[in-house]
Amino acid sequence: MQHGIYYAYWEHEWDGDYHYYIDKVSRLGFDILEIAAGPLPEYSDEELKELKKHAADKNIRLTVGYGPVPENNISSSDPAVRKHALEFYTDLFKRMEKIGATLIGGALYSCWPIDYSKPVDKKGDWERGIEGMAKLGRIAAECGIEVLGLESLNRFENHVINTSKECTAFVKSVRELEPKASNVSVMLDTFHMNIEEESIGVAIREAGSLLGHFHTGECNRMVPGRGRTPWREIGEALRDINYDKTVVMEPFVMPGGTVGQNIKVWRDIVPDTSEEALDRDAKNALEFERYMLG
Repeated sequence: MQHGIYYAYWEHEWDGDYHYYIDKVSRLGFDILEIAAGPLPEYSDEELKELKKHAADKNIRLTVGYGPVPENNISSSDPAVRKHALEFYTDLFKRMEKIGATLIGGALYSCWPIDYSKPVDKKGDWERGIEGMAKLGRIAAECGIEVLGLESLNRFENHVINTSKECTAFVKSVRELEPKASNVSVMLDTFHMNIEEESIGVAIREAGSLLGHFHTGECNRMVPGRGRTPWREIGEALRDINYDKTVVMEPFVMPGGTVGQNIKVWRDIVPDTSEEALDRDAKNALEFERYMLG
């Protein structure tokens, strides 16, 4: 099992110096740095090449996370938006190939966060999302991308997929529609499961072999091990399904900036948000996860 962390734990905006964070997570003992998809279209080929080399030199695997903006909503009722999304992802997958990233996760089937001031169409978005993800899975496979993790989100952030049961059904439908989209997988996150699932262990076992990516964090988005999330139950369930893939913690503990606004963090979640303290908490959480989850 490989363990990682999302760079935005240390950031107020949805961008950052990924070279800086490669060095940081290497020092802290992580295997993976998860970066955001949004900035990658701005990178030149030379910058992508340098990023790949730096990660390889530090023995750090790069994975990608993405909360799609509305104009990249593959399940939109507007054909022009779906076309734009297809073009965006096609370019993104080629860029991922250039940095050696073979995994991307998030609400790839929709957009994030949903604007609930407008009506939503779950049935229509579900059906269009399956069709869109079938296309994206095929294109991603051509770029060597092994996992497109469809993240099950809580009801306040998205309406299409809220539970492991829904996510599993969605992924199966995509794979049935397009056999080449076998890289389309379930992605679960303990923060969202704490809101939506009756049992986190049952949810993990529901996904079973379809689970392709796993995010961790406490109920209030602290690093793992600092709250009341049932980590022993989670570890047992992961072992029951023989999960040996990627585990990436996605904590958010600071207010401020676009990150704080989007994640709805309105106070310091931990007493000390200095970089030194955040580093210490992340390192301790990594040791805790390796012990509890494997």
